[in-house]
Amino acid sequence: MAMVQIRNVSEDARRVLKSRAAARGESLNSYLLGLISREVSRPTVAEVLERASGRAEQSGASSVQAIDAERRGRDSAAARSTPA
Repeated sequence: MAMVQIRNVSEDARRVLKSRAAARGESLNSYLLGLISREVSRPTVAEVLERASGRAEQSGASSVQAIDAERRGRDSAAARSTPA
């Protein structure tokens, strides 16, 4: 395991963090480890966009094309069912 040291944390911030940790029945260290674990488990916006881009490239048609095709189908079905 690596050690991380954070400098220049304001006394107010340290007090709030320590209070939040105590409210959860945790030490400040375990509370901060939990915060870090949750943060690194969430993908960044760039990572989400990259994954979405990869999925879009795998698809044969864009969502816009699929929506347009569905609308055309509904429009032609509506035109056929409308009495003249």
